Amino acid sequence: MKKVLFILSIIAFCGQTSFAQKETTVVTIKNTATAPTIDKNIYGHFAEHLGRCIYGGFFVGDTSKIPNTAGVRNDIIDALKKLKIPNLRWPGGCFADTYHWKDGIGPKENRPTIVNRWWGGTTEDNSFGTHDFLNLCETLGAEPYLSGNVGSGTVQELADWVQYANFGGKSPMSDLRIKNGRKEPWKVKFWGIGNEAWGCGGNMTANYYAGEYRKYATFMSDWENTGGITRIASGSNSADYNWTEVLMKDIPLNMLGGVGVHHYAVIDWAKKGDGTDFTEFEYFQTMKSALKMEELVTKHSAIMDKYDPEKKVAMIVDEWGAWYEVEKGTNPGFLYQQNTMRDAVLAGSTLNIFNNHADRVRMANLAQCVNVLQAVILTDEARMILTPTYYVMQLYSVHQDAQQLPITIKSPLYTYKEESLPALSVSASKDKKGLVHISLVNVDSKKENTVEIDLNELGIKTATGMIIGSPKLQDFNSFDNPTKIQPVAFKGFEIKKGKLTVKLPPFSVIMLEGK
Repeated sequence: MKKVLFILSIIAFCGQTSFAQKETTVVTIKNTATAPTIDKNIYGHFAEHLGRCIYGGFFVGDTSKIPNTAGVRNDIIDALKKLKIPNLRWPGGCFADTYHWKDGIGPKENRPTIVNRWWGGTTEDNSFGTHDFLNLCETLGAEPYLSGNVGSGTVQELADWVQYANFGGKSPMSDLRIKNGRKEPWKVKFWGIGNEAWGCGGNMTANYYAGEYRKYATFMSDWENTGGITRIASGSNSADYNWTEVLMKDIPLNMLGGVGVHHYAVIDWAKKGDGTDFTEFEYFQTMKSALKMEELVTKHSAIMDKYDPEKKVAMIVDEWGAWYEVEKGTNPGFLYQQNTMRDAVLAGSTLNIFNNHADRVRMANLAQCVNVLQAVILTDEARMILTPTYYVMQLYSVHQDAQQLPITIKSPLYTYKEESLPALSVSASKDKKGLVHISLVNVDSKKENTVEIDLNELGIKTATGMIIGSPKLQDFNSFDNPTKIQPVAFKGFEIKKGKLTVKLPPFSVIMLEGK
């Protein structure tokens, strides 16, 4: 009997269900040529010197028995290439405002050590530095995003870093770069001017930071910014709308390429909860915090629109993701956590929000890439696994640089006790080949939801689907069972009389491709 029940549950999960009449949510998708492009950089990642993200994660050294290229693990390189990673932010995070880039160049044996005061108090040897990171980005085909040190650095130090990385002519910094083995400049486009200036980046007020930003930005380029770099301001902490207001009002728009926003999905900063052993209440509270991103993006956008109605300045959500207590038995300062179906639902819903606000959100960075917070990759010595969040990012990569298709939906509610959240999250795009991709997430932990989409305007005749799901919300990929959760073919939909009807199992992420 147990075997029969298990088989039936798997069939229901995969969506092989009949299409009997049930309450249906109508989703309208507009096919309009005036909609914005979904910038590929929304699908960016973040690699901070934190725990085992760099050392013991990306970087094992060129003498390691783990297969590597210039010290960086080949399996991680291959996995990130398959993810079509568009950009990578480094070296922090809080670490950025204690990092002095000249300590990480030249012969490795001559580099000074640094104590990582923010994350575990570990001593690092600076063996992974500017050349290692920028060469890695070249290998990945990803744009580097360098976070400059404003908190404990100087204007000259950051200006020198720009010249070292970008200047092709003769200068002290380009000569130094050549001496260290790199003739051609890397032409780094994205530069962060400090990180979390309101907190670990210096505990500055918005007004003070705006002045500091103007000073640093002035010396990073010339009058016309002929190097074409994008200077990005350290943005607000979640709902600090005054921070965005001050920056947009006090910084000339020609000096401002982007304004950051940081928001983590946290149950309670004093009691963040376990990454895998959680209740429905904790799931609901995590998703409540995650879905607040819609409100944050909308309100920060409205402020930016007041000063920049042409939307020339990008919103850069350069830290987002879930934050739980560390896994039992691990260093509290290393922020290592597992990654379950809860994280897959969170990632899919958040990316849908960014897609639907592509007119203003033009870069985002999931925190973090390897072994830290909502990582897409986890390692254990020579072993490596891909998390449910990895597979969501992989499915959603079809939206990169595709034209947004605007969505209208009146979502049913996911209710827990006295509170409710939208149960459904949807975004859509059309790529350069004319293929339409619709990403759907059912946030509800218990209830299947059905949606209906009119296909006449989209011109879709046939469709295929993939789903990420699992029998339990708490399921995750472990080193003993690394493929428990991964995308599988989805058949839980039908096209009839120009309408697409989709049945979304509880806590699932679905990608449909139509043509």
